[in-house]
Amino acid sequence: MYGCKQHLVNSTPEIIAVLEYICTEANKLTNCGIYYCRQMLFKAGKFLTKAELDFQLKSNPHFKAMRSACAQQTLHSVIESFNSYAKLASMYKNGELTEKPRPPKYRKKGGLAVVSYPARWVKLVNGMLKFPLGNQVKAWFGIDHFLLPMPSNLDLKQIKEFRFVPRNNCFYLEFAYKQPEPDQAQPIAENVLGIDPGVNNWLTCVSNVGKAFIVDGRKVKSRMAMVQQATSQD
Repeated sequence: MYGCKQHLVNSTPEIIAVLEYICTEANKLTNCGIYYCRQMLFKAGKFLTKAELDFQLKSNPHFKAMRSACAQQTLHSVIESFNSYAKLASMYKNGELTEKPRPPKYRKKGGLAVVSYPARWVKLVNGMLKFPLGNQVKAWFGIDHFLLPMPSNLDLKQIKEFRFVPRNNCFYLEFAYKQPEPDQAQPIAENVLGIDPGVNNWLTCVSNVGKAFIVDGRKVKSRMAMVQQATSQD
């Protein structure tokens, strides 16, 4: 089981500019991946795998503008969308759906997309999370990473993925972490009682050992009426 916690990124204008840049590149790379997958589907009737799409777009300028692991995560989300479409298309063909599904559409031009960092690429340095950037960013902006504070209520070892989510003109950092499996509930007694509430028969009760009894609702309501009458007279 996995949980997710979200934090608003409050940082310097320089880091916000970097986040805007990589989320913009992720949006462009997403559209490139969708275009290539749609062309392969329409012209060859083929659904690509994650490895095939990575190989085809590894020289794409938007791929190079990001850390390779982040770019791969972006393309993998495209493949997951097409895999979902493939399942829906199969269900429609078999008559399990009434409405014909459509292939994934392109994202809004000029928009921002989620950028995901696998946990193994993020290091903790003096209480700060170090997020690496691609070589192209280093060549253009002269930086190869940026730092953000690590929340004190999370364990870095449990975190599996970091996601930068652009929303409402802000950036949020999501921490996807592994949760411990819940303990299986254990019965506290061998004997149990099933209770079925009703109107006239207020409670009909049956045990697992074969004993049963009924609580008459009419007697309960009569008793409550007597109590209410006595209270009003007082």
